[in-house]
Amino acid sequence: AFESSFDWAGGAEGSWAVNLVALGLLGGAVAKSAQLPLQTWLPDAMEGPTPVSALIHAATMVTAGFYLIVRTSPLFELAIDVQELAGILGAVTLLMAGLIPLLQTDIKRVIAYSTMSQIGYMFVGVGLGAYGASMFHLMTHAFFKALLFMAAGLVIHALSGEQDIRKMGGLARELPWTYRAFLIGALALAAIPPFAGFFSKDAILSSLIDQASLGWILWGVGITGAVLTGLYTFRLLFIVFCGEQTPYAREHLHRERFEGPLAMMWPVGVLAVLSLIAGFLQVPGQWALVDTWLEPVVESVEEASGGLAVFSILASLTAATGGIAIAWALYRRPGDRPAAIRARIPWAANALEHKLWWDEAYNAVFYRPTSALASWLLGRIEGPIVLRSLGGLGTGVRDVSDRVAAAQTGRVRGYVLALAVGLAVLAIVFLVVA
Repeated sequence: AFESSFDWAGGAEGSWAVNLVALGLLGGAVAKSAQLPLQTWLPDAMEGPTPVSALIHAATMVTAGFYLIVRTSPLFELAIDVQELAGILGAVTLLMAGLIPLLQTDIKRVIAYSTMSQIGYMFVGVGLGAYGASMFHLMTHAFFKALLFMAAGLVIHALSGEQDIRKMGGLARELPWTYRAFLIGALALAAIPPFAGFFSKDAILSSLIDQASLGWILWGVGITGAVLTGLYTFRLLFIVFCGEQTPYAREHLHRERFEGPLAMMWPVGVLAVLSLIAGFLQVPGQWALVDTWLEPVVESVEEASGGLAVFSILASLTAATGGIAIAWALYRRPGDRPAAIRARIPWAANALEHKLWWDEAYNAVFYRPTSALASWLLGRIEGPIVLRSLGGLGTGVRDVSDRVAAAQTGRVRGYVLALAVGLAVLAIVFLVVA
């Protein structure tokens, strides 16, 4: 008998059974963490209250799938193709989730897509064995993603529940504290030093660049994702807080003494501080807290050092600041520039507005065939066979009960006659048997 599934897998490295188990675990992780192609549910989960969205995205729910891969990494390391598949899926997801929010108009939906993108970075890391860096990014992501959602909640509260960013604008003057908190979260998400996201995302990229050819490919995807992250994050910030106020914002903005109730304000302050300082919890070569914590379970690959590390840091920082610069040029004082770009590439704008038609694809592949099958079964099987048979059975039971009830006349001579007939039948039976 084996002590654990890890012991069993150690004796079956590369076998079909180990690959099948790892593939099943990856499928569960992909669905739980909203990675391609099982990601459509996450943006639609934004209908709940903002604190619930912050909890789902930052702490407990969406990241559980990624943690599953880290915790069962001994299995994945014995099924190396499946582990690399996890990294490839994460890379494709972070690109897709970086493009779609460029034209989304719901403030919470944009932040939701950033969750998919950042978990994509985590999947890329675990795909090549960078468990410590990926877990570190999970921790820092929890701080700045919760901060962004809670700050967005203050904006929504101030605008009487409105989430459409096209109705916002110029809110930095009316909500200066919220603007500063959102700016801290945006800088951390875009991985600008010294904010927390810089340390953790750079740790993942530095781990990738020190690997084989697949590592370089995934590193290039990660750098591209850094450009997109800076672009869509600061597009959101500039549209919501900069420029001129829209008529809707002027009419519906709550002008209170504070920007929100104390119960809404103090968590944002705490998260802003953590988003600023949490990156210093994992300093390579000095205080590698996350790696030390993971050592009893799994050993992470080492990050690049020397010239490679400097190159990776500079490339990541250049990509992030480049995305922010593009957002500044397009959305700080937008004018007609965004509309002009959309007019030049209407097919791309249409695709991003429809989320690359993933919902339509799911409807065509799953919902419509299932609905058609259910309608056919109702009309051909359930209706004529099940429902009609149940109706006939009920009618027969009612007829029998009516006849039995009719026999209950209440006349004593009838009951005596029935008893006599019964006794005569019994007597005949016994005589025949004897």
